[in-house]
Amino acid sequence: MTTKTWDAQLAYWLVRPLKDSWVNPNHLTTIRLITGLAAATALAVGDNISINIGAILFALSNFLDHTDGELARLSGKTSKWGHQYDLLSDAIIHILLFIGIGYGLRQSELGSWALLMGIISGVSVACIFHLRNQMEQNLGKNATRQPNFAGFDIEDVLYLFPIVTLFNGLQPLLIAATIGAPTFAIWVIWQFFALSKS
Repeated sequence: MTTKTWDAQLAYWLVRPLKDSWVNPNHLTTIRLITGLAAATALAVGDNISINIGAILFALSNFLDHTDGELARLSGKTSKWGHQYDLLSDAIIHILLFIGIGYGLRQSELGSWALLMGIISGVSVACIFHLRNQMEQNLGKNATRQPNFAGFDIEDVLYLFPIVTLFNGLQPLLIAATIGAPTFAIWVIWQFFALSKS
């Protein structure tokens, strides 16, 4: 049995009053998508205030990602479409986030390379999301389950994004993503084909 992460527990507590309301999980997914798109847009503006606002919006969007699933389980309003909508929203937000970062940094020392780096990172993330979705559909959720330690998932590192922007760390982050995201995508491709053969 997997223990719920802290953010999932908080999401459960917050959506519990909505269990028998007119609000359905797709409403929460839409709010999460809008928040994520606003984050990417703010990061693309590129000035310090917009970047920090974008980082906070992204952290909020990342938290809201837990609310739709918690409400779906609580209310019994699970659906295949809702699950696909959630996954699609995740992919769109993360792709546009990196493209927004790249566009916002085009006036930095990285110049026009920044946008290309953002696109490479975003496309790599899209590949990762697509293949992990395929693995989940073919092999079940356990095939894509993240490591969990003391109530934190590996993806909870995304909550540190506002600290990265506060300390002007977007350029190193984009450089790391340009190297790390394609590398991880290659590993996921290998994992996908290895699991498909087994």
